[in-house]
Amino acid sequence: MPELPEVQTTVNGLNRRVSGLTINDVWTDYNSPFHAGRDNIKDPVFFKYFKGEVAGAKIVRVDRRAKNILIHIEKAAKKSVILIHMKMTGHVMYGHYVFDKEKTKDPWTPAANERESLRDPFNRRIHLVMTLSNGKQIVLSDTRKFAKVTMISETHLEENLQNSEHLSDLGPEPLDKNFSFHIFKKRLDRRPNGRIKNVLMDQTVIAGVGNIYSDEALWRAGIHPEERVKNIPDALLKKLYAATLAVLKNGIDFGGDSMSDYRNIDGERGRFQEKHQAYRKTGEKCSKPGCHGTITRKVVGGRSAHFCDTHQKLLGK
Repeated sequence: MPELPEVQTTVNGLNRRVSGLTINDVWTDYNSPFHAGRDNIKDPVFFKYFKGEVAGAKIVRVDRRAKNILIHIEKAAKKSVILIHMKMTGHVMYGHYVFDKEKTKDPWTPAANERESLRDPFNRRIHLVMTLSNGKQIVLSDTRKFAKVTMISETHLEENLQNSEHLSDLGPEPLDKNFSFHIFKKRLDRRPNGRIKNVLMDQTVIAGVGNIYSDEALWRAGIHPEERVKNIPDALLKKLYAATLAVLKNGIDFGGDSMSDYRNIDGERGRFQEKHQAYRKTGEKCSKPGCHGTITRKVVGGRSAHFCDTHQKLLGK
């Protein structure tokens, strides 16, 4: 699943390319009986409303909350937000696409003059298309069709964003300038008996950290993923705080992680997977200077954890 760096990379790209443009039309082939009556575009009734609100709207800016892309739009002085959560295999791209009505599967393809990166096989499962005033499109490729697209449209927009059922339970942003060590520790202490790997990934505790970046941060800080929060001394927590911020910033610097499906808005792979020290390094020698350990894998709370068997020992063992 795309984590904070991948979502921020997408947001940065969209801001550069689509801010100020108008959405002329919207298409989707999402249609799921399971989502009937729900406020997302997989329900055809909601999509009809969504299309009516979006078509003709100007894109003001794009930002992020946790793993959600927030596209701020304005239409006839009414402000709204398109919310996209890319889930497991989704990613958003931008380019000139053409529709082939003869194709029943994957009818949207990049135009002949578009860059080759958009033709990556991971980019072909397009289920949402927003055609823009410059003739290009914002598209959502979503192989497993798990992504969520909805709209927050109210008079008091900022208040409703904060209280929206899609965003209200999220923890603070770790890259916010006000996110101090004190706040970090206070948030973790909400689950003192929790395993640190799972607590770091809990979006109600801290927003945006997932499997990849939790593994990398714990490796840097030298903390075992199964360690209970209450057992970790402040000295190690300070290392973890610094490591968490560092790996998230590095993830953004390297354009996200494309170990799996993620691609940026140009259909290109990120490069953070080239910087992994723990995630999916099972069986490899630990790269920490002076450490002679081996990276191992263990399921922790239903999620895979990758860690060094030597410098990430459980405390007291």
